[in-house]
Amino acid sequence: MPVPTPDPFQPALALVELASIAVGIETGDAMVKRAPVEVVRAGTIQPGKYLVLVTGAVGDVEEALRAGLEVGESCLVDSIFLPNVHDQVVAALRGERRAGRSEALGVVETATVAATIEAADAGVKGAAVQLLELRLGDGLGGKGYLLFDGSVADVEAAVAIAVERISDGSAGSVPGGRSPIARVIPQLHRQMRAELEAAPRFASRLGIGGGEA
Repeated sequence: MPVPTPDPFQPALALVELASIAVGIETGDAMVKRAPVEVVRAGTIQPGKYLVLVTGAVGDVEEALRAGLEVGESCLVDSIFLPNVHDQVVAALRGERRAGRSEALGVVETATVAATIEAADAGVKGAAVQLLELRLGDGLGGKGYLLFDGSVADVEAAVAIAVERISDGSAGSVPGGRSPIARVIPQLHRQMRAELEAAPRFASRLGIGGGEA
């Protein structure tokens, strides 16, 4: 019988978001040299940023993040450390998209990828909601957004928790810091729900070629 593959995202996760590709590669190298962590993904996103996402034991991930912040300080955009990342966030990071069918939709839009992930983790841990989707970086000018689904009261709570969590931090090179834009929409119209569940990029729905900045 094959041995199950361990979940690569557990139990802790850290992400460093940088404005320089060269510094980003150097930062990732410093992180894995400092502590025995696993690089889940390292690479570029639009517009010319570099992300390093690592996982492992809580203490190791924390130490690796410390190394990343030291090396990447001059080009740091944002960072997160999640010692017990929620399963729904893990699924969304893998690209899972869920269909929403409850009373309300919550939308939290942030200036950085790191802030979006942190907001999602805080919201699903703090309220009885479903995380429908994470959109991160590419095609969004480096921004991110998340979608919560649930009762009006639960979605309002999740959005409030998410906004409070990320508003406490200040992103290094992003004008206005992490200041999010958030909305709670009761009884989302079926046409808008269908659009959210389809391909999210406007041009792709119209059959227009080309990428987005």
